[in-house]
Amino acid sequence: MNSLVNQDPWHGLRRFTAARIALGRTGGSLPARELLAFSHDHALARDAVHAPFDASGLAAQLRLLHPDVLVLDSAAPDRSTYLQRPDLGRKLSADSAFQLSSSNSQLHHDLVVVVSDGLSASAAHRQAPALLAGLLPRLQTAGFVLAPLCVVNLGRVGVMDEVGTLLRARLALILIGERPGLGTPDSLGAYFVYEPRPGRTNAERNCLSNIRPEGLPPAAAAALLTTLLSAARDRRLSGVALKIESSDQGQELPS
Repeated sequence: MNSLVNQDPWHGLRRFTAARIALGRTGGSLPARELLAFSHDHALARDAVHAPFDASGLAAQLRLLHPDVLVLDSAAPDRSTYLQRPDLGRKLSADSAFQLSSSNSQLHHDLVVVVSDGLSASAAHRQAPALLAGLLPRLQTAGFVLAPLCVVNLGRVGVMDEVGTLLRARLALILIGERPGLGTPDSLGAYFVYEPRPGRTNAERNCLSNIRPEGLPPAAAAALLTTLLSAARDRRLSGVALKIESSDQGQELPS
């Protein structure tokens, strides 16, 4: 049967990437194994979007890294509504907003770190603890005064603006599950903004994406985030205005 499959001349390049290239063909169709692999990865991506988020369980795990962890909810009442109403994921529920406003509201912090499920709860569960294990010690060494770590159920990127405002943080960072791709159902994104407040635009944020062992490894992401956050704190800005160069390689880091 294998002799009937015509391999693409690029077949040897497949060892360098997980992307769907050089799939070969059987007649005018994909080989059965590639069609089955596509269906499998598509199912994983769909499952990632609908998978439940164990915010309390993740918070308990993160307390081993940072003793002060809060569990919060967005304004979305359930996952079905959350997927249809992105705006509700960008703000806190009334109870969670009150919880933050009455907790350490008079203290000022350099940074608040938010963790949320976004569109892939598995990404938050799998990648956030590893990333924070490398990031939090680096931030403390860099002199950051950290606010309580906040785990937000059914959150979108913009929810960090309200969290940062209520906790009086100079910077807000959110680690959030990215929209799953075929073969990447557990990819984590990291977004940060200087002077968080509701209404901030995407141009005022910075992003690192594809944080996972097969993409940008969590340890490498922790080092790069520390560099970027330190620059944002020192220069009092973020987004497209934040341009820095790597001190060891002389390469411009992503904005």
